[in-house]
Amino acid sequence: MAIKGNSSSNSTENRTRSTVSILIVLCMCIFFYILGAWQKSGFGKGDSIAVEITKKTDCTKILPNLNFQTHHSSPVQINPSSPVKTFKPCKAKFTDYTPCQDQSRAMTFPRENMNYRERHCPPENEKLYCLIPAPKGYVQPFPWPKSRDFVPFANAPYKSLTVEKAVQNWVQYEGNVFRFPGGGTQFPQGADKYIDQLASVVPIKNGTVRTALDTGCGVASWGAYLLKRNVLAMSFAPRDSHEAQVQFALERGVPAVIGVFGTIKLPYPSRAFDMAHCSRCLIPWGSNDGMYMMEVDRVLRPGGYWILSGPPINWRVNFKAWQRTREDLQAEQDKIEEIAALLCWEKVSEKGEMAIWRKRLNGESCPSVKEETGSRLCHSSNPDDVWYKKMEACVTPLPEVNNQDEVSGGEIPPFPKRLNSVPPRISRNSIPGYSTESFQKDNKAWQKHVKAYKRVNKYVDGGRYRNIMDMNAGLGGFAAAIESPKSWVMNVVPTIAKVETLGVVYERGLIGIYHDWCEGFSTYPRTYDLIHASGLFTLYENKCKMEDILLEMDRILRPEGAVIIRDHVDVLIKVRSLASGMRWNLKMVDHEDGPLVSEKILFAVKQYWVVGDNNQTATA
Repeated sequence: MAIKGNSSSNSTENRTRSTVSILIVLCMCIFFYILGAWQKSGFGKGDSIAVEITKKTDCTKILPNLNFQTHHSSPVQINPSSPVKTFKPCKAKFTDYTPCQDQSRAMTFPRENMNYRERHCPPENEKLYCLIPAPKGYVQPFPWPKSRDFVPFANAPYKSLTVEKAVQNWVQYEGNVFRFPGGGTQFPQGADKYIDQLASVVPIKNGTVRTALDTGCGVASWGAYLLKRNVLAMSFAPRDSHEAQVQFALERGVPAVIGVFGTIKLPYPSRAFDMAHCSRCLIPWGSNDGMYMMEVDRVLRPGGYWILSGPPINWRVNFKAWQRTREDLQAEQDKIEEIAALLCWEKVSEKGEMAIWRKRLNGESCPSVKEETGSRLCHSSNPDDVWYKKMEACVTPLPEVNNQDEVSGGEIPPFPKRLNSVPPRISRNSIPGYSTESFQKDNKAWQKHVKAYKRVNKYVDGGRYRNIMDMNAGLGGFAAAIESPKSWVMNVVPTIAKVETLGVVYERGLIGIYHDWCEGFSTYPRTYDLIHASGLFTLYENKCKMEDILLEMDRILRPEGAVIIRDHVDVLIKVRSLASGMRWNLKMVDHEDGPLVSEKILFAVKQYWVVGDNNQTATA
């Protein structure tokens, strides 16, 4: 009976298992039928391809151990992959090559209004298709904040400023490093004391002033010392006889670009900066009918501040030291005062050699000069359309307001609250296709993306990367997600982007610039530690060569710097193929939502190599 009972029990169990198996198979059939129907509908068109590509591009087959740490003496090994287009090193003379600010090309352009110091990019037949080498002895910069005060000599081996600016405490050469005491032409006692003076007038402490523009920045000590007060300064200076001043700034870990007040508009949106600054920057503010002051007015936020220190301020005391006549200096200051009055700037302070003006809040707050200003209003319907556009001596109109006390364009909360608050350009529906809801959704998405990045590269926001660039910044979500005193982000909005969002980036208390990635960026080689590019190669498909963009990324990336490229898998396969010949170590991973998502992420680390590591150089 016991045997019979066990037989009956086993039979029941077998029937139960068979039923469960049938149900499982049935469910799977239904699932795959629905999945197939969905894919044929068009919505899941790329998913089956994505799964297959994911199998073919298993990360472990590319590089099993992608190392984001520094190894200065590690040998150079190019990853084997066939077929691979291998890019050779450029000749040693191109170590500090800046394609659109090349000195020999600059000298062929007119000197009037600094035209020759503006961007002049090489024609197609003069472009370099080789890898810019680092100088011998190149090392990783010191970590922040030590980098603010010390730069390895081998990274920027130019001593001219240590002689030319010796008495002004710009930079000193000590052994194998440059030391930056924090001085400047107008603040030989240090930038800290100088900033203390202007902070007695300008509301820096409470977060009202977050973004600043430093024109003719030198080695950017003003911007360097503003950082500890939670102010981000966009500093610029030309590539001129003061060799490597912008290069020094970036080696120090301070935001800066090569730039000049010349004949074209600055590559920034209207109403961007809370404060603009000129410390003996040698810009002729009164010339060209006030054109340069009017351009400052365009990029300055309503209620923002303009600081001018040095000639001609306090000329009565200093005219002999400046070796200029009283009449000349007085005429210069009178002209500046005249233009400031035309722009309806209020002079809030003049003490010693520093004068501070404040921009009007709106177009209605200065009725006494409204009629005169109206005759000189700019006619352009888009004040943010600036790429290679001629600068004009006209006043940029402000958005309309309901009363004289309202801030034109909308009021912005102090930083850090403004970082994740809905920017006025979004809340007022000034950006086509974006709403409060989509802005908040974008924020959450980038927080999720960055969290996934850190699972692959734990150094993303840990201080290992000081100078970071987002090549296709959108609303600035990536920069906002990693915002930290340990790093800063140059948010680039491509000039061919469907929507102009750089104004939103600035309203969030971040900084950035317009740029066309078919051309060289306005910086020196090896100035960024981490480069992020989301959707960039899809955006530039059929606009210019993919290798043009990749080689420019390599030029501005430090040895052992990192790259994160986020794009459609088909695009990334092409990118990976080219990057395999550029001395980059590569790793492709799935989207954080899984392999069925056609968007993938390509991580890369630039290998360490310097001049002479490979005897085969390009013929350029």
